[in-house]
Amino acid sequence: MRHAERAVFDLRRGFPVLLRGDHGDTLIAPMEGLNAQVLDDAVLLTQAKPVLVLSKHRLASLGLAVSDLSASLQFEHTPDCVQLLRLSLARAEALSADLPLAPLASSPEERAGLLLMRRAELIPAALAFPVAEGQRDAVERHVAEASILAVNTADVIALCESGPGRLTRVSDARVPLADLGDARFVLFREEDGSREHVAVLIGERPHWPEAVPVRVHSACLTGDLFGSQRCDCGAQLRNSLAMIKTLGGGILLYLAQEGRGIGLANKLRAYRLQDEGLDTIDADQVIGFGKDERDYRVAHEMLDALDVQRIELLTNNPEKVSALRDAGIEVVSRRALFGQLNDHNHFYLRTKADRHGHLLEELLARPV
Repeated sequence: MRHAERAVFDLRRGFPVLLRGDHGDTLIAPMEGLNAQVLDDAVLLTQAKPVLVLSKHRLASLGLAVSDLSASLQFEHTPDCVQLLRLSLARAEALSADLPLAPLASSPEERAGLLLMRRAELIPAALAFPVAEGQRDAVERHVAEASILAVNTADVIALCESGPGRLTRVSDARVPLADLGDARFVLFREEDGSREHVAVLIGERPHWPEAVPVRVHSACLTGDLFGSQRCDCGAQLRNSLAMIKTLGGGILLYLAQEGRGIGLANKLRAYRLQDEGLDTIDADQVIGFGKDERDYRVAHEMLDALDVQRIELLTNNPEKVSALRDAGIEVVSRRALFGQLNDHNHFYLRTKADRHGHLLEELLARPV
């Protein structure tokens, strides 16, 4: 399993990794950082034409329905890096008609490669090079020299399907907050060291209500820190802290799940597509994601570690209530929590109401 965790970091650095399965080895390369040299070296080493592995969401945006997590595109002639990147990210109408769009079922190694890209919060597309029989010795030399990391496919699948991994409570401290008084910040780190989440405890615990007011807030760098008006996240963050204080105290869970779990880089890619007229859900689909990629098991672990069993959830999203209950949290009630409406986020909030099911009609009825 540790090799599978290391594979995530190698891919984030732009290095290919070797996945080993029952039917042979496959070199997996990320689309991020791909250049002609990386592509040529992989073809030379494996003596294989690349296969482009795309998620079912990406394929759906191209008008191709598949039932599995992913499917693969094979090529008669190897496309260049620009073509491969366009096949991974461009809108369907921007693709050349002569590019191959006939997806085939992915091998276990190809599917596992795509899972690793998602785990690493990279573009959810993978280049796969099945190692030719006559190239196994050459590949083994690279593995022995530690220039390529080899990982068992089964370990990759186990890692990626296990969720965020066990949390460790690392540190905590008193932090006085403006207009709120003393708070306590408790930091939790995921087992593989990739992400850290923070619980912000407001008020004195003996005075908390029996059903503890809790806001589960996904990190939003642009909104929370810089005050972006494309969303309502920053206002919701500040309003939730004030509401928790008013209710007698409770907890804000600040989760490192930027962009509903797709990561900051992919969120910014989605923003560019939104500037072309797509809504937030369709933009995420073009990149290769579903409408919500967050995993709330981490919230359950944090509340368990804080010995909180029953909560009142501050949210406008009934699906979040269901997701937290499915994760094992006892949500006894929901309380509305609005951000701020403006000209820039009106379409975004309308989409959240119409397509995500958020209960925002009261906010949307207000004048901008």
